[in-house]
Amino acid sequence: MFSIENRTKSKEQKGYRVRVFFYILFSMFFSLSANAQCAMCRAALETEGNTAKAQAVNDGIVYLMVIPYLLVAGIGYYIYRMRKQKKQ
Repeated sequence: MFSIENRTKSKEQKGYRVRVFFYILFSMFFSLSANAQCAMCRAALETEGNTAKAQAVNDGIVYLMVIPYLLVAGIGYYIYRMRKQKKQ
């Protein structure tokens, strides 16, 4: 009923899931300190009174936040198209 191939695939998938879980967990903890630094820079620039410089830094922060979302969306769309072509 259950072949050896199915068991090894199951073990490989379990190992993959564990690695993905720890990667996500690791990423979450290290991204918290990065967000805190951006907020501190923004607050420091706004208290100086130089609004043009503060606005430029805020725009840069938004720009840096958008790029990863666009990359993930592009990769997701690519995977969607690959799966759709595979089904046909």
